[in-house]
Amino acid sequence: MVKNFFYAALLLATISGCQHMETPSTETQPVTPPVMGWSSWNAFRVHISDTIIKHQADLMVELGLKDVGYRNINIDDGYFGLRDEKGNMTPNTDRFPNGLKEVVDHIHSLGLKAGNYTDAGVRTCGSFADGDTKGRTAGIYAHEAQDADLYFNQWGFDFIKIDYCGGNDLGLDEKKQYTAIKKAIDATGKDVSINICRWAFPGTWAKDIAASWRISGDIQASWESIKYVMSKNMYLSAYAGNGHYNDMDMLVVGFPKGARVGGNGLTQEEEEAHFGLWCIMSSPLLIGCDMSTIPETSLNLLKNKELIALNQDPLGLQAYVVQHNNEGYVLVKDILEKRGTTRAVALYNPSDTICTFEIPFECLELGGDVKVRDLIKKEDLGTFQGTFTRELPRHSAMILKMEAQQRLEPTIYEAEWAYLPDFDDLGKKDKNVNYAYEAAASGKTKVGFLGGRPENYAEWKEVYSEKGGTYDMTITYFTAEDRSLVVDVNGEKQTIEKLNSGGYSTPGTITIQVNLKSGNNVIRMGRSDYWAPDIDCFTLTPQVNPTKAWHCPKFCVNGDRIQL
Repeated sequence: MVKNFFYAALLLATISGCQHMETPSTETQPVTPPVMGWSSWNAFRVHISDTIIKHQADLMVELGLKDVGYRNINIDDGYFGLRDEKGNMTPNTDRFPNGLKEVVDHIHSLGLKAGNYTDAGVRTCGSFADGDTKGRTAGIYAHEAQDADLYFNQWGFDFIKIDYCGGNDLGLDEKKQYTAIKKAIDATGKDVSINICRWAFPGTWAKDIAASWRISGDIQASWESIKYVMSKNMYLSAYAGNGHYNDMDMLVVGFPKGARVGGNGLTQEEEEAHFGLWCIMSSPLLIGCDMSTIPETSLNLLKNKELIALNQDPLGLQAYVVQHNNEGYVLVKDILEKRGTTRAVALYNPSDTICTFEIPFECLELGGDVKVRDLIKKEDLGTFQGTFTRELPRHSAMILKMEAQQRLEPTIYEAEWAYLPDFDDLGKKDKNVNYAYEAAASGKTKVGFLGGRPENYAEWKEVYSEKGGTYDMTITYFTAEDRSLVVDVNGEKQTIEKLNSGGYSTPGTITIQVNLKSGNNVIRMGRSDYWAPDIDCFTLTPQVNPTKAWHCPKFCVNGDRIQL
């Protein structure tokens, strides 16, 4: 009798807490997608000319790249001459004898956009790295308004990459200087797309200045470099969106061994992983090779419309990690509509060995029959239920589109998905809030150094509940001393006292009750007066009724099923 009662209650909990009918998605206005085009630096460095730039622009059209969305021709470092007696920038007359406007006009005549380059300081990166003496006074520092008027009103550029070699040399304050440059550009009245090239995630202020910002050091044509850049962007999904993007640097598809960009080149499988990951992560897609020598296989990859569609998706979202088992990662994002039944998924194996993936569809919030399509191979893989299993070779990725019968309500939210208003990757702050590796965490990553000031919190902006109501929230945390945590759900705050898991690598859990509204909810965790515990994740279980809750017996935690 007791056993029958348990299974009846379990069935009720399963129906109420685990199976979710598809609900209509909220209408979303399309956002400006990541920029697509070509940039001169990786192939030519400072050794550019008007002939080279115009030829690359012509090739973008002739090779059909314009037809699939590539629009920008960006002139990087090396076009500078010396400043005149009034401080005006002049073109390098050896490389651009007819000036820059003539080149920009040619680019525009092809229906393309023209981009240029400067440095936040006095010197450009080419003056340091390539010994280009004319770049020693070519940075925008102390010439912000003057250069902005020249570049955008007189020469007619549409895009600018703002480097930081000179800014770093002067020890400038990043936020202050980039803000000053943005103000000068806005004063021109031109619609200019700005890229911050600071070689690390600069801080949440970047979204108020730029359409994109670099999050890593310079890329090379090697798998180790691809792996490094991916590791820098893996947990930055919260900072991309609304037309602003984490920039994973220029593409190294199509580079031969020994090219100027460095590295030994990529295999075809590595190139496919590189391009596919840049697409699903919504990074700007800037071709970096000499398009006159690009191999046919590389060109066809760059023209893959199904991968490009992920990058240019109207939602403008970056994929985030939902599973990290052994050496493999599974990333997912919504496409076409938020909380719809179609999602993009990446299986990523950065390791030097074969990796097996076994992915429960519930981890992807997908239910019922799921149709799966391989976007790299451009072929349907079939219809699946329950799990999707694949074995991937070393240095590879599989980029998929999955269409399900149902969209399930999430049960887990990882700390590494959270938006951290006080986070940057510049390394200038002592004990700065961060995403840190933790083997004992559900996804091997936690958020550390939360708290100590009001703005240093973790925020999940879209915690979804289909019907709303009372939920059990179970928080997994780490701390070796008694600490408190303030949990804010849509403005309703609870303070949890004396949390102590027994170690900074020893997980502990606490369960509280929270009220969610139907639709998206905003949840914050932190503490304003002292350090909060490190956070691994939290799970949400809807209560059957507010007085006696029966829990769904299993959760998917990054690929592992755990019993509560």
